[in-house]
Amino acid sequence: MRLVLASANPDKAAEISAILSAAVPGLDLAPRPDGVPDVDETGTTLLENARLKAAAIATATGEAAVADDTGLVVDALDGAPGVWSARFAGDGSTYADNVAKLLSELAGVAPERRTARFETVALVRWPDGREVAATGAVEGVIATEGRGDGGFGYDPVFVPVEGNGRTFAELAPEEKHALSHRGRAFRALAAELANLL
Repeated sequence: MRLVLASANPDKAAEISAILSAAVPGLDLAPRPDGVPDVDETGTTLLENARLKAAAIATATGEAAVADDTGLVVDALDGAPGVWSARFAGDGSTYADNVAKLLSELAGVAPERRTARFETVALVRWPDGREVAATGAVEGVIATEGRGDGGFGYDPVFVPVEGNGRTFAELAPEEKHALSHRGRAFRALAAELANLL
């Protein structure tokens, strides 16, 4: 099976490649082609944004494309940043900008009220419009400060329930993939794809 990666984010692309390659033996995962413009993520749900990205790449390449969209849902912030997680601190914001805004928004919030979950929708879209999608989620809490050098995005402040008190950024990549929302979503997607073969 050959799929074209829709993500232009090198960190996310590397993570998806590692997870999918382990879950789908013999997968030919092609990088997003140069020159394909960024897709405006105008959807109001993770599913809509994953579909927009995959459809754009499938149309541009004439091949099946794989995309995901991920949101961090923080209970004390009424579900924010959610679908706007990558742009929480504004357009063009860096990982550090987004983390700083999140920690600022949660300043003074008691530890037991800092519950959150990461949610991912993973989707493959074919040029003829067929698609298959899967979801994954992981529960956790938001730390009061960043810890660890691994991962990306909100990983330094997200402490998964199953992480023995460590943030995603403190876990080895294999440990993170085993627990993470993205790992769960793409393994579920791989199972869906296997049913089609």
